[in-house]
Amino acid sequence: MRKQPRAAALLTIASLSVTLLTPSAAFAWGTDPGEGTTPPAEDSAQGTANGPELGAEVTRTRIVVTQSGSGTAKPSAGGLTAVDPNWNPPACWYEPLATPQQLKDATEHMNKGDLFSVNFGRRWGKDLLVDAFDKGDATFTDTPTKNYNVGRKGMFWRAVARKDRANDPEILDCSKNLFWQKAGTVPDDPNAPTAQVLAAYAYDKIRVPDTEVELKPQGTSTVNLPTWIWLDKTVFKDVTVRAELPNTPLYAVTTAKPVALHLEPGTEDAKTFPASGDCPVNEDGSIGTPYAKGASGEDPPCGIAYLRATGGEPYQLKASVTWEISWKGTGDAKGGLPNGTFETTQDINVQEIQSINR
Repeated sequence: MRKQPRAAALLTIASLSVTLLTPSAAFAWGTDPGEGTTPPAEDSAQGTANGPELGAEVTRTRIVVTQSGSGTAKPSAGGLTAVDPNWNPPACWYEPLATPQQLKDATEHMNKGDLFSVNFGRRWGKDLLVDAFDKGDATFTDTPTKNYNVGRKGMFWRAVARKDRANDPEILDCSKNLFWQKAGTVPDDPNAPTAQVLAAYAYDKIRVPDTEVELKPQGTSTVNLPTWIWLDKTVFKDVTVRAELPNTPLYAVTTAKPVALHLEPGTEDAKTFPASGDCPVNEDGSIGTPYAKGASGEDPPCGIAYLRATGGEPYQLKASVTWEISWKGTGDAKGGLPNGTFETTQDINVQEIQSINR
C-alpha cells in the first residue's frame, strides 16, 4: 500500500468546508469563468502564478457555459427547480487544471506556508510539489513526473466538486491527487467527466423567463366572472445551455422546453379551467387562448373564476411553468434529465358587483 504524503492527512468532512472555502494562500486553478467566457488555451499559459486568485477553492470549475433562448431576454429570469426531489447529479469529477509550465511556475512562486490543494482532502506545500512533479517521487502521486513534464503535450488534472455538495461525503470518491493526463484524452476513471456530467452542470445554469401570465380582465377580476389566462408563444421558447470543458473534446447541450402551465388561485374559493389547473402548451408554443370580444359567457381553456371578493388583501395567484429537459453531446450521446419548474406570484384583486332591485 502506498504511504500517504507527510503533512497531507485526509481531512474529515467536518473540516472539509474550511479547506474548500477558506484556504490560506493556496495555489489551484479553476475559476468558474462564467457564461460566454473561455479560459486560456493550453498553449497560451505563461505561468502567471502569483497569489491566491489562481483559485483557492476546489469547488470552482473551468466548464464554460453559454445560453440561448427565451431565458436570456429578461433580466428577471431565474433557475429551475427539479420536479424529482431524489435527483442526484454528480457530486464531483476530474478536470484539466494546469499545463506543465503553469504548475512549474506556480510551485516556484510559492512562499513558505502557501498550500496547494491537490484534491479535496490534501493540501501540499512547496516541498511535496517539488518531490512529486519535479523530482518524480512516486510516493506522492499516481503519475510522478520529471521537471513538471515541461515540453510534453498534456495537462495536470484535479477533482472539482459542485458548490452545493462541498460538504457531501460523496466528493471523497474523487480521491486522486493532482495527476498527469495526455493531451486529447480523458482519464479512465469512474469519476472522469462525460457529456452527461456536463449536461447536469448545464441544468443548473438554465435561466427561464418569469411566469407573468396575461390576464383578461386585467387589474381587477369580478366574482364568478372567469379570468382568461394565457402566455404568448413569442415569450416561451425553448432554452438551450451549452457546456464545454476546455482542453477536452467534451461538450453537452441541455435544452429546456416549456410543456405546461399550472395555476394555483391562492384561495379555495375559486374554480380553475381546466379543473386540474394544468394548462398544456398549444402546438404553436402558446399556452391558453387570448380573450376575444364576445367570449365573456364562455369558459376559458386556461383560466380562473374567483367565487369570493378579496377583502383588502389580494389573492396570490401562483403560476408555474413545467420545462421538459433533454440533452445531447459528445459522440452522439443523448438523454433526459428531470423536468424543472419555475414559479412566480401575481396579486389578484376580485370585486363583487352589487345590483339594486326596485
